[in-house]
Amino acid sequence: MNSVQTSYEHIVIDERGTPLIAGTTMKVVELVVEKLAYGWSAEELYFQHPYLTLGRVYSALAYYADHQAELEKDIENRLELSVKLERDTGVSPLLARLKAKGLVT
Repeated sequence: MNSVQTSYEHIVIDERGTPLIAGTTMKVVELVVEKLAYGWSAEELYFQHPYLTLGRVYSALAYYADHQAELEKDIENRLELSVKLERDTGVSPLLARLKAKGLVT
């Protein structure tokens, strides 16, 4: 995989322009979504992802702070795609069977 180093020590940009945490396959936006969804601190994110260093977590959060509008637009686009895919695919056969048996609501 080709990537470009950034001025953030632990952040690289892949060939599609996606910021990643260096040495991992984790996108910065994925870590940011967890921070926003759960209100997790950098230390909690580090605890939840033991393969990351605290420096990598802070670097990702610094990248987010400096590119907030761009990353929040990415999050919005991902949410819209998720909603569209869910709407377009409908209820899976497994979920339909589980609902019919009253095992899920």
